[in-house]
Amino acid sequence: MRSSPHRLRTARALFGALLTALTTLAALLVGSAPAQADTLICEQYGSTVIQGRYVVQNNRWGTSATQCVTATDTGFRLTTADGSVPTNGAPKSYPSVFNGCHYTNCSPGTNLPAQISSISSAPSSISYGYVSNAVYNASYDIWLDPTPRTDGVNRTEIMIWFNRVGSIQPIGSRVATATVGGRSWEVWTGSNGSNDVISFVAPSAISSWSFDVMDFVDETVARGMAQSNWYLTSVQAGFEPWQNGAGLAVNSFSSAVNLGGGGGPGDPGDPAAGCQVAYDTNVWQGGFTANVTVKNTGTTAVDNWKLGFTLPSGQRITSAWNATLSGSSGAVTASPVAHNARLAAGASQTFGFQGTYSGNFAEPSAFTLNGTTCSVA
Repeated sequence: MRSSPHRLRTARALFGALLTALTTLAALLVGSAPAQADTLICEQYGSTVIQGRYVVQNNRWGTSATQCVTATDTGFRLTTADGSVPTNGAPKSYPSVFNGCHYTNCSPGTNLPAQISSISSAPSSISYGYVSNAVYNASYDIWLDPTPRTDGVNRTEIMIWFNRVGSIQPIGSRVATATVGGRSWEVWTGSNGSNDVISFVAPSAISSWSFDVMDFVDETVARGMAQSNWYLTSVQAGFEPWQNGAGLAVNSFSSAVNLGGGGGPGDPGDPAAGCQVAYDTNVWQGGFTANVTVKNTGTTAVDNWKLGFTLPSGQRITSAWNATLSGSSGAVTASPVAHNARLAAGASQTFGFQGTYSGNFAEPSAFTLNGTTCSVA
């Protein structure tokens, strides 16, 4: 029996309406789902890597109340921030994202620590998301130390307060007003008992800004709270909440450290520095080992060396020896252990690792020793 044109038109209309409704529902469901890269961290000092080069950390050091952060593709947001602490004391925590090293946790591929005098620039960009029902500051931290340490508390902490909400104030007392990076800041100095602190406080909230970290480092050196032969160990962007804080976010973060200043002997950018890397592998189906020999071809010793390289796509490190590796895929930094921390002029150090791979096996194409590009043997 043939269907009438009227019935066919009606059926097509109903089918079209149903298809539109299903498409709309699918779009809503996809739009409400979290991005694949989102990672929830509730462990007290839990962390994860984003963008293959920065570390997001929960860092709930000052309270036993629940705190969770969600690491996103470009930053993080404070998902849960229970409890409160007195506003005349220390904050609850410092959830943040960083480039560099924090209590032995180093971001993949970082060239920090680096001597201040060897750094030509350190461009950074930050975008914050604020809330009104909390007491907190939005703080960008810069850590300096006389040694290239990757663990423990540094000698001087630089804090840039992008925003403050509530009756809180920096450590110490206000000592000046200064123009840094083309902006006016209140300058506060003091000590928290463990390290010296200099704080630059914005007169009004700054939601986003691109700037050179070295402008604040140079100001700190000029005020006698650091020296040019000290080391920049990390830069961090996050929040110090005293009360609540859920919803606070670092929407995006970027940080780079460009070497090429007039560092001391053996420092990145020094003409006397040079290096060569031999990368020897044993490969089988789905797995491999790599023995890496780094030679100091310069004329001065390199202490606390760091070898940076990027593993080709599909490769992952499962174990290592004679070095500590930050990152298991993508950008990787190898740091020495106690017995091989010094790389004398003309000498070599060797470390190795085992890993897995998928697809075609390939070797890293470039290596850097403390920021200096190495030749490949």
